[in-house]
Amino acid sequence: MPVTTTAKRALRSSKKKESTNKLILKKLEVAVRAAKKSKNSAKILSAISLADRSAKKKVIHKNKAARIKSQLAKLMSAKLSVKTPKKASKTSKKK
Repeated sequence: MPVTTTAKRALRSSKKKESTNKLILKKLEVAVRAAKKSKNSAKILSAISLADRSAKKKVIHKNKAARIKSQLAKLMSAKLSVKTPKKASKTSKKK
């Protein structure tokens, strides 16, 4: 247990920050899980936004946020490539 008043204050502060950080991290994990499961573009974008915000608040490292965003972006591009078939190109010779 802390003895000095400064240490007691620091303990209170760190407990508040810990609970806030756990809440942010849990929201991020749930959003990423939901985005990977549904592959819905709105859910993917919200998970990317949460990753950015948690990195900005230094709950997670910026490289971890980049890795999460990269994985989610791959899901979005995979979804787009499956949904939109490539058009057949017409071969016309111009002279």
